[in-house]
Amino acid sequence: MFNYPNYNYNGYPYVNTTQQPPSSGINWVQGEAGAKSYAIAPGQSVLLMDSENNVFYIKSSDSSGMPMPLRVFDYTERTQQKQTNAQPNNEYITRKEFEKRLSELKNNAKQSVQSAQ
Repeated sequence: MFNYPNYNYNGYPYVNTTQQPPSSGINWVQGEAGAKSYAIAPGQSVLLMDSENNVFYIKSSDSSGMPMPLRVFDYTERTQQKQTNAQPNNEYITRKEFEKRLSELKNNAKQSVQSAQ
């Protein structure tokens, strides 16, 4: 009927001081159990970051709200490694080595043909 503000013990009007944590756009959960219990709307998918491990989850539900299997992914930091030209790469051979190997193959092929005749 009357709209009187609530007063605290000091006689001042009560002000709700609880604050929502700042939203960063990232949904954090504690472990896989937290991801499984995270509620989502029907027909939606959500990315959930684990606050305890280097893991993230994708939780989805179908149009009726039935949860789909929880997808679990591990992630690691990608570091860039500098390649120096001083270190030879063992995957390649020089032109001289190639020519030598090619002539050996040709000689072996000729010997195989001659022995077959």
